[in-house]
Amino acid sequence: MKDKFIKKLVKPQIAFMSLLVAALICCLFYYNLKVALVAAAIFIILLILEIRIGRIKRSNFNDYIENLTSEMSRKVADNIEKSPLHVCITDSRGIIEWHNLKFKEWFPDNEDLLYKDLHQLVPKFKIEEILEKSPEDPPMLVSVKDRYYRVQLGETSEKSQPKDINQGIIPVHEKTEAAKADNKRYTFYFFDVTNLENLKKLHRDEKCCTMLLYVDNYEDLISSTEMEKRAVLTGQIEKKIRQFAQKNQAAITNTAPDKYYVVLDNKHLDNLIENKFGILDEVREIESTAEFPVSISIGVGAQGKDYLANHESAQAAIEMALGRGGDQAVVKKINDVKYFGGRLQTVEKRNKGRSRIVGHALRRMIEQSSGVMIMGHKNPDMDCFGAAVGLYALVKQFNRPAAIVIDSVGESLRSLYEYVKFNGEYNTMKPEIALANANKDILVIIVDTHSPTYLCCPELLKKTDKVVIIDHHRKMAGGIENATLTYMESYASSACELVTEIVQSVGEKNTLSKIEAEALLAGITLDTKHFASQTGVRTFEAATFLRRVGADMAKVRGFFQVEEDLFRVKAEAILHAELIKLKPDTNLAITSCKGVTSNIGLVIAQTADEMLTIKGVNAAIVLGENNKKEVMASARSIGDINVQIIMEKLGGGGHFNVAGAQIKSSLEETEAKIKEIIKEELLNERKK
Repeated sequence: MKDKFIKKLVKPQIAFMSLLVAALICCLFYYNLKVALVAAAIFIILLILEIRIGRIKRSNFNDYIENLTSEMSRKVADNIEKSPLHVCITDSRGIIEWHNLKFKEWFPDNEDLLYKDLHQLVPKFKIEEILEKSPEDPPMLVSVKDRYYRVQLGETSEKSQPKDINQGIIPVHEKTEAAKADNKRYTFYFFDVTNLENLKKLHRDEKCCTMLLYVDNYEDLISSTEMEKRAVLTGQIEKKIRQFAQKNQAAITNTAPDKYYVVLDNKHLDNLIENKFGILDEVREIESTAEFPVSISIGVGAQGKDYLANHESAQAAIEMALGRGGDQAVVKKINDVKYFGGRLQTVEKRNKGRSRIVGHALRRMIEQSSGVMIMGHKNPDMDCFGAAVGLYALVKQFNRPAAIVIDSVGESLRSLYEYVKFNGEYNTMKPEIALANANKDILVIIVDTHSPTYLCCPELLKKTDKVVIIDHHRKMAGGIENATLTYMESYASSACELVTEIVQSVGEKNTLSKIEAEALLAGITLDTKHFASQTGVRTFEAATFLRRVGADMAKVRGFFQVEEDLFRVKAEAILHAELIKLKPDTNLAITSCKGVTSNIGLVIAQTADEMLTIKGVNAAIVLGENNKKEVMASARSIGDINVQIIMEKLGGGGHFNVAGAQIKSSLEETEAKIKEIIKEELLNERKK
């Protein structure tokens, strides 16, 4: 490097003059030999002197450069050593090989930091993450001694043996054989950005978010309360809500007797999230003479780009909370939705007015469409298929072509599916055929789900603008947006119950045949666990209507029979169930059905139902693996254990006491995950 630098200093004029003098001497030989010889001798002597003097000058210059470089290195090293930045050098595993004095100040109790693991000294430091970061990625932040530091990767260098910047070779430690074999070192600079981070946190904490707070079933609550106690009840509710707003320094105003608009800052929202919205429990403690407890629903919009975005998020959140049955809080941020509460079972609405309105709207949409395609979720069950069959009969009554889109028929559905297909003419088609025949004038009716990820053919939604949703599950984030008509009632036992009420409202006397009535009754029977759970007055009214049409309960019961070997699997799973004690006399049982994949959905559901007959078992979760190597989970409960919360954490859903999920994982990993959720959501909650 120095030689190249020196060569650049040599002027090309010297070489040119030397060549010119040599040429003149050659010409002089032609005119005068003696003079030419003298001139040549003088030229050679001068050239030799020049070369020798040049070597001496270059040698002196090299010494000067080396001394200057050494002095600069010492100055740079001394500056780094005494730099106000925290600096260290590690190998590729994060083992410290050098550090400056400022870095040492972090750990005054450690006499020697050399060959210590940086990951253990600095929390949240991950060398792999830093090395994989691109220049566009945000820098890594770490916290040491209650201060925040931005980590920046310096120059990466190869080395055979670590060198100290000031002292030369670092003594090799006996315990660092692996470190010596590593031939890379990394320099890390820690920039103190505490003031910036505190400013960012202050800015975030002071940003406002929007909250919509509704009193659930307000009209029913007031009408169910004695006249002289209504003012007291409304005053207690108002007092609780106002105290809640005052405690969180929030601005609150009434937009209706049962609706409140609240504005608060993010700092207090974080406290509410940490306490899991304790206001839900406080309101639930209010005494009333109504048949159901007082409850509220909360929708929060936060972290939007402006107030309008927060308001829209809050509206979407409150709709989600109400769609999930109320008595819960939903916090909707930019790309995140969190749920809290949901401890009460959904109160059944006794008025069938909405089902009649939906029925007539659906009738108009059917009559205005060129055809109807009815679609449910992947791997449909009896409730999904039964609801589709009931709607198929309704569509045929209005003389419109109809088709049931179905991707597969599992063992749990096969007996009902074959019975329906054998005894009637029903147009079923695969998703790819449905896509080929769909157009903008086709009406798509979705039953027993509202999430596009669960649909057997989500691409069908892009083929038409006419979409109807009929579902009984609690509303989830990421649901189908901009549906033309949505009928979601989480109080209902099943999709078949909702379809039965629609048929009653707009159908004619002979709309349903005996086969279609039995398909609908089978769906209700499945989701109510033979009318043992999630049933209300309207559930039995729907079943009574289907019985009058001609549904045979004995025939329906036959759809639920399993083979003898599957019964043995259920017995084995119950025998090896693990009980998790939530509180005295309250246990949750968890087990797995192993060694079987066919009909696994029905097997685990029946196993969970039977485990609830054991004294002391208030909830049961049963796992099984299907033929796609996916884990299916079926959860059941009695009492106050909300299994829907557990299944929702696994990507599933359902109701308060009946829920399920399908997970791409192993049985062991899923069981471990469920136990973590139980510990977080149930055990910790009960300790408070």
